[in-house]
Amino acid sequence: MSPIDSAPAESRRYHRLDISQPEFWTRDFRTRDEVFAQLRAEPGLTWHAPPPAVFPHEEPGYWAVTRHHDIAHISRHPELFTSTLGISMDPMPIEVQRPTTFFLTMDPPQHTRYRRLISSAFTPKQVRRIESQIRANAAEIVGEFVAQLSSGEPVDLVESLSRKLPMRTISDMIGIDPADQDAVAYAAEAMFGSSDEEYAGLEERATFFMTQFGILHRAGTDLARRRREDPRDDLMSAIVAAEVDGHRLTDEEVGAFMVLLASAGNDTTKQTTSHAFKALVERPAQREWLLEDFDARIGGAVEEFVRWATPVIHFARHAVTDTEVAGTRIRAGEKLVLFYCSANRDATALDDPQIFDITRTQNPHSGFGGGGAHFCLGSWLARMQLRLLFGELLTRVPEVVLGEPEYVHSDFVHGIKRMPVRLA
Repeated sequence: MSPIDSAPAESRRYHRLDISQPEFWTRDFRTRDEVFAQLRAEPGLTWHAPPPAVFPHEEPGYWAVTRHHDIAHISRHPELFTSTLGISMDPMPIEVQRPTTFFLTMDPPQHTRYRRLISSAFTPKQVRRIESQIRANAAEIVGEFVAQLSSGEPVDLVESLSRKLPMRTISDMIGIDPADQDAVAYAAEAMFGSSDEEYAGLEERATFFMTQFGILHRAGTDLARRRREDPRDDLMSAIVAAEVDGHRLTDEEVGAFMVLLASAGNDTTKQTTSHAFKALVERPAQREWLLEDFDARIGGAVEEFVRWATPVIHFARHAVTDTEVAGTRIRAGEKLVLFYCSANRDATALDDPQIFDITRTQNPHSGFGGGGAHFCLGSWLARMQLRLLFGELLTRVPEVVLGEPEYVHSDFVHGIKRMPVRLA
């Protein structure tokens, strides 16, 4: 079969299903996926209008990549699909994206070098220390959560539980002062979900986004500077001292890594915790099955937590040259948006993807990306936190009743802002 011919972008028709408008992203996940299911059933890729933008732009639109197989193909071929022109579905200058996303907007071999630099700081000794800190923090946080529940009043799961462990983990790892932790946590959450009207309207969004970026970046550069002058036995000291092929991270680069770690490393695990807790409360039989042999079963359960939550909805790539995806001709320079939320509900890759099932033996999910060079660097840390936190939750939290969750309205993060919980 010959490729589907695509007209020049400026004369191409947008698809009848509009997934670019903010109104679409106020719908619940299941309703949105009914639309993505229709897009997955279409031949080839579908062309869509750019979302409303906070920055001036001339983008004509983007290709929606909605099938698991196509996302994996694009993710594994950086020579054909580059990250260097930007990774955001929303039109945003690369000059803004690059400092806010660090090595996510790089391709190999540059990306490989920075990834090795960061990875080299995670020595076995550091990982053991991190695990012991997470274990202790998880026990303390769950203890506080149980005490709050015992009052009989509704408790906000997100505020009292989900958001605490990831930020405390990051703070312990790199040495953020306790007095600064709340400001850093808010900046990370607000930057990740800045398209939600609760944080900023469209007119103020660019300024708001850059303000939160500035808070995180300064926290990273200041901490890097202090660790160069006064090294300690912590991860930040290891990062500033790390060297690969004669290259070390500058303070500015450490600041950019701080933005990435605080936003991606914090918010993704927070959101997965909330979605997974909700799913297990609603499915007591699966919770009981997990508890019957927790140590043997939690690994597979965590993979299902991440798939079900899909905390990061998309990343984008741009075609390096004229090429073809799913029988559709793609022209050099055109944007392709990889919808992980759709890939994780693709029945051609997963059995019964609309069902939450921690007993899955095959789970090739895209919750950590589509594979390739940009597979999530912090996946091991997220898995560790979820394993240790749910070990505490499932053995210490009594039966509870969930209230109605309030979701983040965002085309980038699948998040729960608030969810009341009370004792049954």
